Amino acid sequence: MPLMSTYARLPVAFARGEGVWLYDTEGRRYLDALAGIAVCGLGHSHPAVTRALQTQAGQLLHTSNLYRIPAQEKLSDTLCAVSGMDAAFFCNSGAEANEAAIKIARLHGHGKGIAEPQILVFSNAFHGRTLATLTATGNFRIQEGFSPLLPGFVRAPYGDLPTVRALVQANPGICAILAEPLQGEGGVRPAPEGFLTGLREVCDAHGLLLMLDEVQTGIGRTGAFFAYQQIPGLRPDVLSLAKGLGNGVPIGAMLARQPTAALFGPGKHGTTFGGGPLVCAAAQAVLDTMQQEAIPAHAGRMGALLRQRLQKRLGGHPEVLEIRGMGLMVGIELAHKPERLVERALEAGLLINVTAEKVIRLLPPLILQEAEIDLLVAGLSSLLESAS
Repeated sequence: MPLMSTYARLPVAFARGEGVWLYDTEGRRYLDALAGIAVCGLGHSHPAVTRALQTQAGQLLHTSNLYRIPAQEKLSDTLCAVSGMDAAFFCNSGAEANEAAIKIARLHGHGKGIAEPQILVFSNAFHGRTLATLTATGNFRIQEGFSPLLPGFVRAPYGDLPTVRALVQANPGICAILAEPLQGEGGVRPAPEGFLTGLREVCDAHGLLLMLDEVQTGIGRTGAFFAYQQIPGLRPDVLSLAKGLGNGVPIGAMLARQPTAALFGPGKHGTTFGGGPLVCAAAQAVLDTMQQEAIPAHAGRMGALLRQRLQKRLGGHPEVLEIRGMGLMVGIELAHKPERLVERALEAGLLINVTAEKVIRLLPPLILQEAEIDLLVAGLSSLLESAS
């Protein structure tokens, strides 16, 4: 088939989904513990999202950002209200949201008189696969073959606040810090206690922008609308998000506080499809449902229960080094790279993912219930126990 081989696809095709379940073309059912990689937070075929898409598709699909888009304006109001930010730029993906953040950081740096602005980023980070976001990403394996990468980035070990302070002190060209509150692709690693607050203090002391990448952690995944909201008093200057915002339709956003948001004026950035009526209608339905049904708090409770039951069942397993995470973003670090674990899980009717070579990453829909947690724990435990 004439598809480029950019993915090592698993031998299954899905025909429909309902809640936390997917059904393949043969009618077999699978417990989805990946949710399209943290995308379908409300599960599959959610009625509110379906209605919003059907209604909007029958009215208007696209006009472009040359004109006002009421659905976009309403969505920006809602997002700013739940995030504490001041303005939004809409795009199509997390990588685009981070590209926008990188551009606004460089504008900030030039505004301070810095000829070659630099952004401080971290080891094991993942920010996207465009050239700028690939450079910001701390994974040399996926950077291989794409040099020369872009200048303008300085890297520090994730969680190492003393090194951050030393780098900023020694390099007046640094104008912003870009960090994930919890590294997803890097192995589901939460920021050490005090690290993000320390980054905020460094930024305040040196006039830098604190930019948080919540593409994977945002929209209720960690037990709050955004992971940073679980740290009292913390607010970034710039916030990037995507994935769970559209529950499956492609939408991303960069949010910013003033005066940073004002750096983007007409002609400074743009997008043909970003923030169109269809995707904004879907995202509005997602946010409305999240608020009405207190989904982030539910995800926090279910995530705690999931980790607790995984710990009870697997805590003494010789291959399990650590079970960690926030909300329904859970990582199980193994002692060795697992052989065919994802394929064996698929055969058992369970959709999981392995990241950072030996970390089982669980990103189930946020509507997960206790009975489904028991199925997930039993299925994973059986797979690991049969492999030992």
